[in-house]
Amino acid sequence: MKESTDVLDILMYIFENFLDEEEGTEADQESIEAELNAAGFLQSDINKALNWMEGLAELQTQSPNWVPNPGFSLRHYDTREEQKLGLEGQGFLIFLEQTGVIDQQLRETIIDRVMALDSGDIDLEQLKWVILMVLFNHPGREEAYAWMEDMVFDESRGYLH
Repeated sequence: MKESTDVLDILMYIFENFLDEEEGTEADQESIEAELNAAGFLQSDINKALNWMEGLAELQTQSPNWVPNPGFSLRHYDTREEQKLGLEGQGFLIFLEQTGVIDQQLRETIIDRVMALDSGDIDLEQLKWVILMVLFNHPGREEAYAWMEDMVFDESRGYLH
């Protein structure tokens, strides 16, 4: 049995091994849980990861209680968000929003899901994975998802190029 694992590691494992976008098939929760147990992840960590995914699904069905402004917006981060995202993560979210990859609502969903991770600070690569998972779960964002997928899986490509 592995020691306690970061929830993001389990989420990445699920994403890479169970979500098949091309065929439109997804494994059910019981088979995912059984596979994760067989892979050696702790049940408590598996439960956290599955709860994280449920939270993402719930956010997708909710309407924002604010109207997105199509122009420039300024996001103020609270202290916990600043610490968890860091300046690089905040800058990357601004970049994605300014280039139209994400909008204000997706930015808030991404921040919510980052804050729902029980880990400490996250680095840029981990943030990219969270963004990829959020985009995957939002229909109509296929182009943004494909762009982000290229960025995540092509490590030699930087977002400033």
